[in-house]
Amino acid sequence: MALLELRDLEVAFRTREGMVRAVNGVSFDLERGRTVGLVGESGSGKTVTSLAILGLIPSAETETDGEVLLDGVDILTLSASELRSIRGRRVAIVFQDPLSSLHPMHKVGWQIVEAIRAHERVSKRGARARAVELLRSVGIPSPASRVDSYPHELSGGTRQRVMIAMALALGPDLLIADEPTSALDVTVQSQILELLARLQEETGMALLLVSHDLGVIAEHADEVVVMYAGRVVEHGQGDTIVESPLHPYTRGLLSSIPHVDGPRAERLTPIPGSPPSAVQLPPGCAFHPRCALARTSCTLEVPALVDVGPEHRIACPIVAGDPSLATSLPTS
Repeated sequence: MALLELRDLEVAFRTREGMVRAVNGVSFDLERGRTVGLVGESGSGKTVTSLAILGLIPSAETETDGEVLLDGVDILTLSASELRSIRGRRVAIVFQDPLSSLHPMHKVGWQIVEAIRAHERVSKRGARARAVELLRSVGIPSPASRVDSYPHELSGGTRQRVMIAMALALGPDLLIADEPTSALDVTVQSQILELLARLQEETGMALLLVSHDLGVIAEHADEVVVMYAGRVVEHGQGDTIVESPLHPYTRGLLSSIPHVDGPRAERLTPIPGSPPSAVQLPPGCAFHPRCALARTSCTLEVPALVDVGPEHRIACPIVAGDPSLATSLPTS
């Protein structure tokens, strides 16, 4: 049994404009010690999917369906107290912006201590000693002094390391990293991702890596789940998605990524248009208004995921019927 199983997850929010269908029938598994990358543009539904796994989707004005199974237990059916016991201890999250996630009026060590003592019966001294060790484990220099720093006294990369230390404080089985490097410069991004990989190897935790950057995802994930307009449009092994992407949207994401070893005059190929409104999705395939391969049939029904190779599925009947069509679309 996989540690995490999503089965036809659906999340919709009631608004004045209508129902915002943020997640539509998302399914994937995540095993212990493995990394799944969840990738897509802003509004694709990847963050809402992450919040659903943590049981952080508010019930008022929200419709949720499907299953989020953690070791076979459906998180969506748990009470508030049961969810509190899972968060941190079984599932933890690192958010995009550590400065807004950390309390500005409290020292970072105090915040780690409180997270530990909320779940375990341990003295303040004991929890503080663990906080220092956690800061050391994530590569923060002079952790015995940094433990008494306020968030604003630390650099962006160090604050993100503090957030990772706090997330790992209780030894979770699953760590969700939601855009953990998007607010950091390129050098620090690489350091944070290498840190997550090292910590995963040491602890055996599962990692759900959420990003809009397919290049980042593909380099660090065993499997990649590509989302568009709340649905999964391609799912496969990380190397397969990079070397042999088939869905036009996935190829569009790859074509918009700059390459360090590419020619200086290389022009990026952006995906035309903009993501659709979640209130009023286009009929049929939501990507068809932006797709160079779109046919009239693409407007008739929402395409299902179909197998196109070993552990490789796409939601595009046009390419599934003739995979050679995908090669006419750029990837770099």
